[in-house]
This record gives sequence, structure tokens and C-alpha cells, in this order.
Amino acid sequence: MRKEEKLTLEKELAKRPIKLASNTVWTLYQLLAISPFFSRKYHPTYEIIDNPKDCKTGCFVIWNHLSRRDYMFLKTLLHPRKFSMVAGYTEFFRSHLAPLFKLARIIPKKPFYNGDMSAVMAMARIIKHGGIVTFSPEGTSSVFGDNQPITPGTGAFIKKIGVPVYMVDYRGHYLSSNKVDIKDKCGKVYLKMYKLFTPEDLKEKSAEEINAIINEKFRHDEYLWNLEKQIRYKGKGYMASHLDDMCYKCPKCGKEFTMVAKGDEMICSECGNGLRLDEKYNMIPLSADCVLPKTPSKWAQWERHNIIQEIRRDKDYSFKRHFKIGGLPKYKTLKHHRLNEIQGEGDFIIDHSGVHIIGTRENKPYEMHLSYKELYCPCVEDDLQTLTFYPNGKSTDIIIDDKSGGKIYMLIQEMHRLHENYWKNFPWFDYMYEDIEKDIDFEIYK
Repeated sequence: MRKEEKLTLEKELAKRPIKLASNTVWTLYQLLAISPFFSRKYHPTYEIIDNPKDCKTGCFVIWNHLSRRDYMFLKTLLHPRKFSMVAGYTEFFRSHLAPLFKLARIIPKKPFYNGDMSAVMAMARIIKHGGIVTFSPEGTSSVFGDNQPITPGTGAFIKKIGVPVYMVDYRGHYLSSNKVDIKDKCGKVYLKMYKLFTPEDLKEKSAEEINAIINEKFRHDEYLWNLEKQIRYKGKGYMASHLDDMCYKCPKCGKEFTMVAKGDEMICSECGNGLRLDEKYNMIPLSADCVLPKTPSKWAQWERHNIIQEIRRDKDYSFKRHFKIGGLPKYKTLKHHRLNEIQGEGDFIIDHSGVHIIGTRENKPYEMHLSYKELYCPCVEDDLQTLTFYPNGKSTDIIIDDKSGGKIYMLIQEMHRLHENYWKNFPWFDYMYEDIEKDIDFEIYK
């Protein structure tokens, strides 16, 4: 008899039954969530206006996804009711998370991949049986400290299911644990939960109206919020670490990739323009002639506006970088908090026709060409040095060893908006697409 072939991790994950975790596992998770080593160290303040535990049917709980730490607070908010959580697909292949995710029966989802119907069907099944499903419509935690538009099919999906939708409104979570630098900077976080839609609301409103309401409710900028609150987040001397991945263009001399961040400071190697970032996220100029925006998030918005102008003015625009290709393991989970296995390298090219990879993968010539209909936003994993997307459903990581991650991330989004635009930017950013022949007035950001 032929020995049964060993299942790959991907096939094993696909065969995993969709059901709620056991009571024992759920109790242990709740104890972990409220322990001093997890949510309590962030000093959370909870406000519950409407509680899903009072809901007699299945329901959704959605939240503005500010941090990879958001999940741990949901357990305390919804206790004692169990729920099914949706999490990013690649997390199920990491050794420190895979066993926990399996026990908790978390649903895997490939972010920004329209072909991932298994996650949608799993969510619908849980709701049908009276369960709670929690997910973030943004698809990824905040990259620049503000929110990004929700995935386009969200409104149509929750309208079709037709059950109550609750919202958890987060504040301070990005500042405690962000995608600029993955080290925790504990301060204070705030959570407010309330009912966003009733079944009757969903019947009356169109999918587009539902999307617009969620986007407006999620509207938030952590950096601007803390300019008023002035809460201290303990950075331990590395507040500006990796800030140059996000704020890559000097607002004084205009050069790209000349900003150098180290410790609490970031300085332009070309003109000396620079800042110190304190533990309240205030940007303090290093000299009287420094030119700085109001916050790091405003800095990224200025860079985005520049990208929008660049690609619209140049029909031959092309951005090229050499990079390493990463992918998921077949049989053994990733150890030491790694995100991927290095499988090759090549050139990563973004132009008006799409996104292109030309190189080698698993010791074979490899090419991949994606239109902006197929790819509208990559997923940022732990930080801006790794971008993930799913051509034909296969996880592919772009591992960046320079400071171009922030530009690549925005460039793909804005190329999509120029050529397809079904994942639209917010109405309050319409000014970025107007009068593109004029340079942006930097005073907007002061």
C-alpha cells in the first residue's frame, strides 16, 4: 500500500473545519488577554454602549484596524461570548502563532485578493449558525497612522448577510504598536463599542452608502489625535526608528531616500533638514531653518500627492528596484518570527501597464505581470520592508532592503486609481487629484 502523501501546510489549512473554539480554549485565551503581559500593559479604557452579547442572532463586529495588537482587546470586549475572528493568511504559517490560531479556530483571509471566497463562505456559515464574526474591512492595520478605504466589497457583503453590525472604535493603538517600527511603545489605548447598523438599516441603504458610512466612522489620524491628547508612549530611545521608510522624501530639498532615521532623530543626508521625535510623537525641528509637516501622517500625505502628480505628468513613468522574493513554507512553519522563506530575487518594476517581477524563484526563471485590475493594494506585513500580494492566490513577498517601501506601497495604489479606480480614495482627499499641474502648497500641512 502506498504511503499517504503528507499534506502541505496550505492544504491542511484549507481542510480545517470552520467552528468555534472549545470553552476551555476560550477561557484560557481570555485569561491571556487580560494578563499584565498582554492587553493590560497598554492601559486600555473600555466604553461599551451596545453589546453583541445581547444580540439574539448572528452578527458582525468590525473595527478600525490601527495595530496588529487590536485583536487581543476584542476578547475582553466581547467576553463571555465566543466569536470567530478573521486574520491575515500568512500569520497561519508562523510558528509562534499557528498553534494558537488553530486552537482559536481563526479564519484565514488573503488580504486584497478578490478570489479568496473560502473566507467569505466561512464567515457566512458562522453567522448562519448564530455566531459572531469579527473582521477589519480595511484589510490591514494602519500603515501611516491614519485609516485607509475599506475593501470595495464590504458593503455588498454585510448587506447580503443582513445581520446587526457592531463597531469597535480604537484610539491610541497605532501609537502603541505601529508598522513604522514594530517595537511596542506602551502608553494608553481607548476602545468604544456600539451598534453601527441594524438589519433594517442594511435593507434601506445601498452597498455604496454602507461603504461610505463605514469609511466616515473609521476616519481618524493617530498623530493628529495625539497632538491634542499629548499622551506619552514609551519609545526607549527609538521613537524615529524606521521613520525614513515612511517619510522618505525631504520636504526642504525635495530629494528622495535621503532621510536617515536613527534612535529618536531623522536627518536628510543631502541638506541637513531634520527632526527629533519625542515620546508624544511631536516632531521637533533640529534647527530654526528646518522644514517639516505637522505630523508623520501629513508627511506621507504630501508624498502621496507628489506621486499622484508624477505618474499623471509622465506617461512613460517607471519605478524599478532590485529585491528578494519571499514565499510561504510547504511543510514546516516559520520560526523566529520570520514572515517568509527567501525563494529568489529579481527586479520589481511599476509602470503604467502594471506591476512586474522579473527574476528567479526556487532556482527557476520567474516572471509575473499584474494589471492594476488584479492588484490595487499590497499588504504590509510587520513593517514597510515586506509587502505581500497574492498573484493567482499564491503568496508572494517583496522584501525591500532600501527605503522605498513607503513609495512602492502608495505608488501601486495610485496607479490603480489612475487606471481602474474601483478602490477609491476618500472624498476628503479629492484635492490631491485636482490642479495637478500646480505644485502642492506645503502650507496645507503646517
